[in-house]
Amino acid sequence: MIEFRLPSLGAEMDEGTLLKWHVKPGDAVKRGQVVAVVDTSKAAVDVEIWQDGVMAEWRVQPGEKVPVGTVLATLLAPGEVAAPAAATAPAAVPQSVPAAPPPALPRVPESETTPVAARLAVSPSARRRARELGIDPDGVRGTGPHGSVTLADIEAAVAAHSAALPVAAAPDRQAEMRKAIAVTMSRSKREIPHYYLSEPIPMARALAWLLQRNEGLPITERILPAVLQLKAVAAALQRVPQLNGFYRDGAFQLSPAVHAGVAISLRGGGLVAPAIHDVGAKPLEQLMRELADLVRRARAGSLRSSEMSDPTITITNLGDQGVETVFGVIYPPQVALVGFGRVAPGPWVQEGAVRALPLVTATLAADHRVSDGHQGALFLAELRDLLQQPQALAERVTPAPGQGGQAGGAT
Repeated sequence: MIEFRLPSLGAEMDEGTLLKWHVKPGDAVKRGQVVAVVDTSKAAVDVEIWQDGVMAEWRVQPGEKVPVGTVLATLLAPGEVAAPAAATAPAAVPQSVPAAPPPALPRVPESETTPVAARLAVSPSARRRARELGIDPDGVRGTGPHGSVTLADIEAAVAAHSAALPVAAAPDRQAEMRKAIAVTMSRSKREIPHYYLSEPIPMARALAWLLQRNEGLPITERILPAVLQLKAVAAALQRVPQLNGFYRDGAFQLSPAVHAGVAISLRGGGLVAPAIHDVGAKPLEQLMRELADLVRRARAGSLRSSEMSDPTITITNLGDQGVETVFGVIYPPQVALVGFGRVAPGPWVQEGAVRALPLVTATLAADHRVSDGHQGALFLAELRDLLQQPQALAERVTPAPGQGGQAGGAT
């Protein structure tokens, strides 16, 4: 039997509310399949399952709020067979004490003289529907022949129980999100010894290359400067892998791949930072499609649990807001955050002369428990140099950090 637990969908998440099941007991599920929707303080998130199997039992009903780590359901592993139900005792055998009813529907008290055979008289369709709803049909009063429980009895009991539940006030999503962000950022500043570095980066070559590359293409196929910056961050982390991973249980855990959390502002206020996975191994065209899709789904409230649970570094880009420099706060348990401001003309010494070139200020917030200014400076210098060779960067495939190898090769 496999236990499917509520995952942590961010450092600020302590609990979540199950909104919906996409599968029911008896359904086969595959690794990576979305099986439920969970409401956090930031968004409604599609929760994926990471084992193949068959859904055996719901342990949590829609509408219930439970802590992270709670068992939401159990699954049968491939090839596993459910334990057979206990044989029904003869009517002459004294009735045993009934099990406690599930929280979804209260048990109807039974007379001590009610025979077991009558108590178990449930039509097949009613029993099947009760199983789908995750309730105990033995707790429903039957109106069929000889007191049997019919499908109509199941539906009526559920409707009556739902009508009796108090109507909860709609949560103030923005207030809850602000509260969650405040808790996480307070923890970050309290626990993480931040250090900050910044570096102006010339963008003339990168912008000229993008202009040529995008010429004549429809808007949907054009690459934005932010995507080139995203790729450059992943490539620079190959040289300084100490910035890519997690600080947990008093030690740094290096990530073998770059899963870049992208800070996205939401229309109603607040932000989320879901991940684009394996950034270094993907071509620019794919990264552009995934970034556009991620922004669209984040603002529509349709993110996946895998995107929220494992970003290894966060990238924030406030250039479109007109900000020159952004100094971010690290999102625990990550150990670094990279920021980009607006691209704007600025003075730059080139070939002995001062010229006005398009510049962007890149910043780094990093965890002093894992790295120091020397590693941070190497990272920003590598980032600067990579953006001076956009064609080579576009063709680059960055091996997973810590696994060696040389970058290079066309995608």
